[in-house]
Amino acid sequence: MLPSFRPLACGLLLALGLGRAGQAQQMTAADKAVFKPKFIKQQLLKATKWQLAHPRHKVTDWTNGAFYSGVFAAYQTTKSKLILDSLMAMGERTKWQPDRRYDHADDIVICQTYLNLYRLKKERRMIEPTLVVVEKFRTVPGPEVEKNGIAWWWCDALFMGPPVLVKLGLIENQPKYLALSDTLYQQTYRRLFNHPEHLFSRDASYLWNAAGEGKKESNGQRIFWSRGNGWVMGGLVQILQELPASHPSRPFYVGLFKEMSARLVQLQQPDGLWRSSLLDPAAYPGGETSGSGFDTYAMAWGINNGILDQATYLPAVQKAWVALNKVVSPEGRVGWVQPIGADPRRDFSAESWEVYGTGAFLLAGSEVIKLKH
Repeated sequence: MLPSFRPLACGLLLALGLGRAGQAQQMTAADKAVFKPKFIKQQLLKATKWQLAHPRHKVTDWTNGAFYSGVFAAYQTTKSKLILDSLMAMGERTKWQPDRRYDHADDIVICQTYLNLYRLKKERRMIEPTLVVVEKFRTVPGPEVEKNGIAWWWCDALFMGPPVLVKLGLIENQPKYLALSDTLYQQTYRRLFNHPEHLFSRDASYLWNAAGEGKKESNGQRIFWSRGNGWVMGGLVQILQELPASHPSRPFYVGLFKEMSARLVQLQQPDGLWRSSLLDPAAYPGGETSGSGFDTYAMAWGINNGILDQATYLPAVQKAWVALNKVVSPEGRVGWVQPIGADPRRDFSAESWEVYGTGAFLLAGSEVIKLKH
């Protein structure tokens, strides 16, 4: 059973000041236009179509796992037959199989979409390979644990793995999968969560020793990666929207979601986006879309579900959504996405795109459209 979550003094965090990022600002007519449901649906369709026409990786790769999570959210928002057909075609093409490593969270994230589609179509063949790999993961120790001590040893894994186990556990009425997810999540939380900063280190190589020695940014701050923490936030949404209100582990996830949201809203930059390295924004060239998209998605979801205070978080979400739409090209390419890597990087620009950046944008739009302004 998960430990009870010690409530963060969110009031203290907020008392420290949201700064320019969280303050409401006067929106122009053009800014207001990006919140119209018709516009949001058009943007989701445009970005989805562009990305589907520009594939970059193996379909079952982790990058596409994040992308297709967004594509499914875009389908739920638009009810586009074209999007649904593309999702089904993807599953048929992969034969509903995950990637090759049964014990690596990256290789099962695509199963989130298989499970979502199964709920629509109710065809067992769509989830049988996921059942096989999750059961093997549950019962057969793998090289990830042998090498790293825990299965989910990097924080991004908290988006990749837990939603698959939780969704599958609820679909199959198998509490053992939810219990496994809780256990593994706690292992990652205990290893990587920094309580003073209320953020996750990317992996153990970013932890400081007792003498305060370790990897640092140019300003001397600890390195907390925007995308990694954004993906944790996205994973929390995926978990919380599944767990019943009475589930014993739900208070822990709600508490963590609130704690991280309170910290992240402080770190939003005046242009509405977050920088690749959260505590050294001045050292990075501009807002990074994949981390920012997931943060926007999570905060909008928190508002929509009564978990986050609208007065506090709505201005931040509004600024972020305005900014995210400015990085979408007329053709639908989502730019300013940091390339694949395990740490904050500076080598990206308006022309830089990746499939997971599009996925983050689609997820954000799927929740922003539900906001009551």
